[in-house]
Amino acid sequence: MTNNKALTKIRVSDIVIMLIVGVAMLICLVPFLHIIAVSLSSKQEIMSDRVTIFPRGLDWHAYEIVFQDSRMLWSMGLTIMLTVAFTALSMVMSIFAAYPLTKEHLKGRSFFMMLIVFTMFFSGGLIPEYLLVKQLGLLDNLFSLILPGMISAFNLIILRSFFSTIPASLEESAHLDGSSHIGTLLRIVLPLSMPVLATLSLFYAVTRWNGFMDALFYITNSELYPIQLKLYQVVMNSMVTDLTAQEGAVQMDVVPESIKAASIMFATAPILIVYPWLQRYFVSGIMIGAVKG
Repeated sequence: MTNNKALTKIRVSDIVIMLIVGVAMLICLVPFLHIIAVSLSSKQEIMSDRVTIFPRGLDWHAYEIVFQDSRMLWSMGLTIMLTVAFTALSMVMSIFAAYPLTKEHLKGRSFFMMLIVFTMFFSGGLIPEYLLVKQLGLLDNLFSLILPGMISAFNLIILRSFFSTIPASLEESAHLDGSSHIGTLLRIVLPLSMPVLATLSLFYAVTRWNGFMDALFYITNSELYPIQLKLYQVVMNSMVTDLTAQEGAVQMDVVPESIKAASIMFATAPILIVYPWLQRYFVSGIMIGAVKG
């Protein structure tokens, strides 16, 4: 009887968890499906407010307008290059900062960790950061979108924790064979850290891809706008007229809501394509990295 009661409790708890997860999934998924449906629906169906989560009156004109706009395509290419550069530099800096912090003989290690943790709770604020970027001459420069956020304290702590779980005997054996610290890092530590490296790379890439506030503050040259800032302008309706005007008669068959939805999908698709390839590293990367603090 006791075992049956325990099994019943487990099953009930599993059902409750599944219901909660299912509701959360629907909350996230339904708006996304609605955006897709609006981007693919006809003008009449959108104006009559009959579009829910399924397209009605299939129409591709909104995507034609977005893909024929050279500014959107240029911004997309620029954002891809910016994201790749930001992710690569951020990972290099995070690795070279996290690895020394795992060494007990490093003098001032506790002090450095305290400074890193301090930045997670307190910052100088937006105005000092803007003034610093301006004084460095980085306004209207892509480095203003890379340097200020190049290292995340949260990601750095996760990476350091992961490095701490690697057996010290492996590194000691490498040192006995004459390997330097850099050689040990490249040949032993990093190959064993692929799950957390892939996870943090995706975190950095998503952060840069979705960022637009820094571009809004630091970039005034439209040639340097990342895709999220372009999308912000479209959603705020400052570019919809220009986009539709380029298509002449086609604009008569497309409403601004459809163009906005197509632009959102255009800006979201690349990161959605990359995400599933790295998703399998999430649990192992984060959980193992959280074992030690």
